[in-house]
Amino acid sequence: MDRWGLALLSAAVGASAFLPHDARPVPYVLAELGMMPLAGHVLSAVIAVVSATAVLMLPRRRWPVITVGVVAWILLSAWAPLGVGSYVAAHTARRQRNLVGYLVGAGAVALLPTATGVAIGVPGPTREDLLPSLGGAVLFVWLPAALGLWSRARREVIDGIEERAAQREREQTARAEQARAEERARIARDMHDVVAHRVSLMVLHAGALEVNAKDEETAAAAELIRTTGREALTQLREVIGVLKRARDGDGASLGPQPTLVDLDRLIDQSRAAGVSVERHDEGTPQRLPTLLEHAAYRVVQEALTNVHKHAGTAHADVVVRYLAADLEVVVSNTAPSAPAESLPGSGTGLVGLRERVELLDGEFEAQPRHGGGFTVSARFPLSLPALEERA
Repeated sequence: MDRWGLALLSAAVGASAFLPHDARPVPYVLAELGMMPLAGHVLSAVIAVVSATAVLMLPRRRWPVITVGVVAWILLSAWAPLGVGSYVAAHTARRQRNLVGYLVGAGAVALLPTATGVAIGVPGPTREDLLPSLGGAVLFVWLPAALGLWSRARREVIDGIEERAAQREREQTARAEQARAEERARIARDMHDVVAHRVSLMVLHAGALEVNAKDEETAAAAELIRTTGREALTQLREVIGVLKRARDGDGASLGPQPTLVDLDRLIDQSRAAGVSVERHDEGTPQRLPTLLEHAAYRVVQEALTNVHKHAGTAHADVVVRYLAADLEVVVSNTAPSAPAESLPGSGTGLVGLRERVELLDGEFEAQPRHGGGFTVSARFPLSLPALEERA
């Protein structure tokens, strides 16, 4: 409850102390002693102030409003403080035994003004009024307590839903981070393949130059190049070994990775699984860096995997465009002809693809198609600086 709501409740509870009641033994006793009406007004004012203050203390302490509610009912038969106290007692009770004790005790207290009035001869209440006075226990004790129990149960359900949602968000974030880490490790292995191949050629050429050198200066320079290249290869292997151990024994191969040459075999595997796939090549095929071709292959592989998972036997088209300055790969599928059972997945495959493509200065898009289906596309720049920066 906000500040204004609490203030309004406090005012309402305080004002209830001035409402008349036919079975108020304390005002009757004060009248018999000749102290009315001034003493009655003072008592009502005191109860009003104490009740309102107890309500205002609810955010910090709850027991005052419970105590004041019982006392206000005994002295003036003020029902509002008792109802609020019963609601708070049920809403905040930690032990069922304590709540049951309060309900029994407060129910007995609800009969006390009428029973006392009959006992001391207050005009109005009779013995026949004792049984109907149980309505006070129902209205001002048990009904507010039931509302308090319902409110607490509702709050617990909402808290549980929010906690589960937060837990799912944390798990999704962890899976996304794991996917990024694994994708970076795969990219590191790909760069190892490319760089190791180039450095190995450099070492071989340096060795040949050293053997065939016509002067000692050239031979010494070739030997330095060959030695430096061999050290670089050793360091590369050590780095990849650290990456492999850091991934808790992941047994992924460090051998040659698939490229666009292997695309037909990947498409044949999808066809064998029941997916209709057609490949379209546009432009003039050309020899591209291994790292770029492997990234394009992974885009097609993940897109076809998602077709298997979410679109069943829908038709898919794989387009490879060789442009003047870019390589574009587009995989699109139609909507399935019949509802397909979605297979479980980590939900982070596209996250890893975006990471891989953007590391090569590429552009990645994954979005639904108009009329059903899905499209995954990636565009890679063919500029040498962009590729060498990540080699």
